[in-house]
Amino acid sequence: MRRAIFPGSFDPITLGHVDIINRALPLFDEIIIAIGINADKKYMFSLKERVNFIKENYKNEPKIKVLTYTGLTTDFCEKVNVDFILRGLRNPADFEFEKAIAQTNRKLSGIETVFLLTSADTAFISSSIVRDVFRHGGDITKFVPKSVSKK
Repeated sequence: MRRAIFPGSFDPITLGHVDIINRALPLFDEIIIAIGINADKKYMFSLKERVNFIKENYKNEPKIKVLTYTGLTTDFCEKVNVDFILRGLRNPADFEFEKAIAQTNRKLSGIETVFLLTSADTAFISSSIVRDVFRHGGDITKFVPKSVSKK
């Protein structure tokens, strides 16, 4: 059984995340959307809200599971017995950053990272941009799934 985690803070989940997840579904038997918890980070949406946004969006997809974790992603991968980390790439800067993390993860644990390029129509979307638009009263419905925009 091919299982992967898609780690992130998902504050909030965006259509860019959804694009990567949906395109990865045929590649894996199960994808765990793994919400990392960083005590030093200030989140706009609570952990419960972020979990609910994702669960609501994928309520009819049995191959998706949502879990939370703290600590190293590789330790979490070992704990839940997954073989792959799924990551999306929007631009060359993402590639350089993610490549270093993937090489470190492989050195630490042997786990492989699978990269998917974000679709052109969602490549510009980031959670930080969405939060900024939201914070200033802008319309985020074009950037997030309905489970988030209902909020």
